[in-house]
Amino acid sequence: MRKLSAVESATAITPPTDVTRIRPRAPYTGLLGHNCVVNADPSDYVTSELTPKTWCDFAQLVDANNGVWGGCWCIGFHPEGLPKGCTVDRNRSLKQRHVDNGTVHQILVYDGDECVGWCQYGSASELPNIKNPGSYAKDLVELPDWRIGCIFTGSRHRGKGVARAAVAGALEAISAAGGGIVEAYPEQVEDRAPQRGAYFHTGPESLFADFGFVRDRKIAKWRWVMRRELSGD
Repeated sequence: MRKLSAVESATAITPPTDVTRIRPRAPYTGLLGHNCVVNADPSDYVTSELTPKTWCDFAQLVDANNGVWGGCWCIGFHPEGLPKGCTVDRNRSLKQRHVDNGTVHQILVYDGDECVGWCQYGSASELPNIKNPGSYAKDLVELPDWRIGCIFTGSRHRGKGVARAAVAGALEAISAAGGGIVEAYPEQVEDRAPQRGAYFHTGPESLFADFGFVRDRKIAKWRWVMRRELSGD
């Protein structure tokens, strides 16, 4: 098991083991995916893929946070999406089915034995339901090899580098899978009043800029397509 700093991950991505240790980058004063200022914590985080073996850890975190934004269960980016009138039970069942079938890619972040956050990633076909699809398609030249979807940190662990560790783990996993063009769809935070956490479920632009992503095009008033090319291992 290798210790890896998030700074390393932003520049020289290395292949993950089944479980990877990541030290949150310090100092960092930008905004995370929940609109809070980071106070870097010296403790190590452990990351692992969401699989049937780690489902219970993931489910415990979701349950402790009201199903995540009212019961999404992190299914919104998947092909089934969140149609009007969908139920919490439906979303949970669909998410578990994806996990059981191996059709989900998601890095879980642990503080000790507790799952405290995640970063979802996958191919464009695995995660087709991005925000602002019409604007996205308008100037689309080529779909990416990978997308970063939802980023989430449990309410008691925000402001401690969890989102950074989660994104670092996702990029490591993508590199280990062969790399390619990676897209993220973060929200701009500069020149903007503080927002509710749900608006930042795709992360802040500043976080992805720290990982080497650059703006490709704007698809909403505050949302950008950002891209980075990763080499494979």
